[in-house]
Amino acid sequence: MTADSSQVQVWLLFSSGHLRLLNSLVLEVRRFSDLPPEIKKWNVRLFECPRPGEDPGPGGQIGEVELSTYTPPPGSPGPPPAPRFLPVLCCALPPGSRAPHSHLQGPRGFTLEGPLFGLLFGADAALLESPVILCGLPDGQLCCVVLKTLVTSRLAPGDPKALVKILHHLEEPVIFIGALRTEPLAEDLEDANSDCLVALGHRGRTLAIKASWDEAGNLVPELREYCLPGPVLCAACGGDGRVYHSTPANLCVVDLARGGTPGDSVQPDCPGGLPSLLCPASLGVCSVVTLCVSSRSSEGGTELLALSAKGRLMTCSLDLNPEPPHPTRVTAADTGRKIKDLLCGIGTVSERVSSLKKAVDQRNRALMCLNEAMNVSCALLSSREGPRPISCTTTTAWSHQELQDVLTATCLLENSSGFSLDRGWALCVQVLPSSHASDPDTAGSAVTYTIPVDQLGPGGRREVTLFLGPGEDGVLDLPLTVSCALFYSLREVVGGALAPSDSFKDPALVGCPPDVLPEQGGICLPLSEHTVDMLQGLRFPGLAAPHVQAPGPSHPSGDPVNTFLESCCRLSSEPSGPESLRAKYLPPSVAAIRVSAELLRAALGDSSSGVSLCCATLQWLLAENAAVDVVRSQALSSVQGVAPDGTDICLIVHEVAVTDLCPAGPIQAVEIQVESSSLANMCRAHHAVVGRMQRMVMEQAARGSSPPDLRMQYLHQIQANHEALLREVQTLRDRLCTEDEASSCATAERLLQVYQQLRSPSLLLL
Repeated sequence: MTADSSQVQVWLLFSSGHLRLLNSLVLEVRRFSDLPPEIKKWNVRLFECPRPGEDPGPGGQIGEVELSTYTPPPGSPGPPPAPRFLPVLCCALPPGSRAPHSHLQGPRGFTLEGPLFGLLFGADAALLESPVILCGLPDGQLCCVVLKTLVTSRLAPGDPKALVKILHHLEEPVIFIGALRTEPLAEDLEDANSDCLVALGHRGRTLAIKASWDEAGNLVPELREYCLPGPVLCAACGGDGRVYHSTPANLCVVDLARGGTPGDSVQPDCPGGLPSLLCPASLGVCSVVTLCVSSRSSEGGTELLALSAKGRLMTCSLDLNPEPPHPTRVTAADTGRKIKDLLCGIGTVSERVSSLKKAVDQRNRALMCLNEAMNVSCALLSSREGPRPISCTTTTAWSHQELQDVLTATCLLENSSGFSLDRGWALCVQVLPSSHASDPDTAGSAVTYTIPVDQLGPGGRREVTLFLGPGEDGVLDLPLTVSCALFYSLREVVGGALAPSDSFKDPALVGCPPDVLPEQGGICLPLSEHTVDMLQGLRFPGLAAPHVQAPGPSHPSGDPVNTFLESCCRLSSEPSGPESLRAKYLPPSVAAIRVSAELLRAALGDSSSGVSLCCATLQWLLAENAAVDVVRSQALSSVQGVAPDGTDICLIVHEVAVTDLCPAGPIQAVEIQVESSSLANMCRAHHAVVGRMQRMVMEQAARGSSPPDLRMQYLHQIQANHEALLREVQTLRDRLCTEDEASSCATAERLLQVYQQLRSPSLLLL
C-alpha cells in the first residue's frame, strides 16, 4: 500500500499455501513511524513472489487498486483531522482454505465461517474462494479487497475503484481488526472458524458483525456498535469470544459470547445473537502498546503476551472461566484458607488506599504551595514602582560583643501583601565587599545567610541581625553590599510529592529515580540592595550625652582580672603600625567637595527648615548612621568620628562663596571636608560623600532644574589643570618603578600631594 504524495509504502506478505491459485503472490508490509500531515489516498499493489534462486525483491506488478480517504468539503463543519495513524491490514480467509495448525495465526489472518464470509464480501469472493484483504484507514473506513479480483483487474475493463468495498465507517481511526468465535464449539470439531468480525477505533468505538437469521428466515448480517473505554492503544481477540483492549490507564477484557464481565451469567438478548451491552473488566495492567494471545494457554485459562510503553515484556496468566454449575464440597481447611486470603487481600487494598490517599494529599498540598508561590511572585514582579507588597529594609548599628565592638546589620522583612509565606520560603542575605563585586575571581569572598521563613502571614514582620565585622584580622572592609532576596525551594515543597511511594515503587526503576528537579532548583525574588559605606560605619563616642551613658558594674579596685581586661581593651583600641606613625608625624589627609546652596535646599526640602544649611547637610549625610539623632539634637555642623579600625575621621561642613565661575556674581555654596590621618579611611569616607551627591544630582536633574550661566573659560582652565595633574600622576607612577628606595620617597610624597589635589578639584555641583 502506498500514499499518493509521499510514497509511504505498506506491504503484506502471505505464504504460498494460502494463495494456492495465485502462484505465490506477495504483499509485503513496511511500517513508518512518521507520516505526512495530509494523506488523501492509499494504493494497494500486488506483486509476483520470486521463485527460489531469483532476486528476493518484489517481482512484477500484477494488480493495483486505490483506497480514497474521506475529505470533508471546504467550509463544512467536518470532524477534526485524525492523528497520524497507519492503516490496519489483515487477511480474511474463506472456510477450508487453511489446514489445522497453520502458521498463519493471530490478528494477521483468520478464517471466517461460510455464511459470514459470503455476507461480508459477496458471492464472488465465496465462489472464487479468494482471500480478502481487510483495511482499516485512519479516517475510520473499514474496506475490503478480494485478492483474486485484484489480480485480474489488470486485464479486466472498468473502474478499479469498484473492486473496493466499504463495509463500515467508525468515524475514528481504526486500531484493530480481528475475528473470534462466540458460539460454543461442537464436540466433533477440533478447530472451528470464526463467526464474528470485530473492529476497534482509537476512541473506543467497537464494531461487531455476525451472521444471524431474521424473522423471515433469511440470513442477514447483524451489526452492533459498542462504546469501550479509550483511547485504545492495541487489542487482541482470544478464545471463548473475548476481546482484550489496552488503554493508557488499564487493560480490559469483554466477552462477546456472554455480553457481561467474563465469568458472569449474563446471556445475549437472543440466542445466537450479539449482546446489547458490553461491560469491560479490568485486569490491573496499564500502558500496554502491543498485545497478543499466546497459543500456549493452560487448560481452562488464557495467557497474554504484552509489551508495555516502558519496553517491558510481560506474560499475564488469566482464569476467566465461570464457576462450575454444581458446588463442590468445601472442607474447613479450605474455608479457613480462603478467609485468610480474603483478609490478606483486604489488608493489602487498605494499605494501598491509605498510601495513595497520602500521596494525593501530599500533591494537593504541594499544588497549593505552588499556587501561593506563583501569587507572591506575580505580586512582587508587578510592583516595580511604588511600595512593594513584601519589602526588606537594612539598618546598621554598632554593638559590644565578646569584649569588642562589632558592626551589625539588621534586615527587617515585612509582609504587607494578602498572601502568606509558608514552608519552602527562605530569606537569603548576601554580604559582599563592593571592592570585589566586579571581580569574578573573588566571588567566594561573599557570605550568604539563609534564614527559613515559617508562617509569615499578612502584616507579619521578621527581623534578622547579621554580623558584618571586623573579622578575625580586626579589619572591616567598607563599603559592603547587603543584598536581600526571597528564595522558594521547589525541591523542599515539590520533591516529596514527585517521589514515588515506598510501597508501590516500580521494581524496574529502583536505583535510577528520575531527577525531576535540580539540586538548587527554586525561585529567587530580589527584594533590596543596601550599601554599607564609611559614613554608616563611623562611631561618635564624644557625642554621647552624659545621662545616656549607663554606669558600669562596680568591681573591687584590686581585682586583677578586671584590670587585665581593661588594659587589653585600651591596647586593642589604640592604632598600631604605619598608620599610627603617620598619625603622629604627618598632617591629616584632606578631601573636599562643593555643592551649591540652591541645589542642597531643593534636595533637602522641608528637612532644612528651622536649622542652618550646614547642619541640615551634615544630618543628611549621616541619615543612615545611628548617631544622627544626637547630631540633630545638638545642631552640629562638624563632627569627629572614629573609623572601624580606630583612626579619627572629621567631617566639616561650612558655607563658602565661589567667585570667578558665574558672570552674575559669587555663588553661595557649601563645602564638605573630610579629614583623616589614614589615607585609606579618608578615601572611603570621601567616596561615600560623593556617592550621596551623585544620587542627589541625578534626582534633581530628573526634575528638570537648569544651572545658571557659567564662564566656560574658567571651566576649561580647571579641566586643563586636572589633565596636567593626571599626566603627572602617570609620570610619577612610572618613575616609582625604576627608582631606588632612597629617591622613591620624594616621588611618593609628591604623588600623594597630586592625589590630594585631585580630590579637591575646585569644581562646584550645580
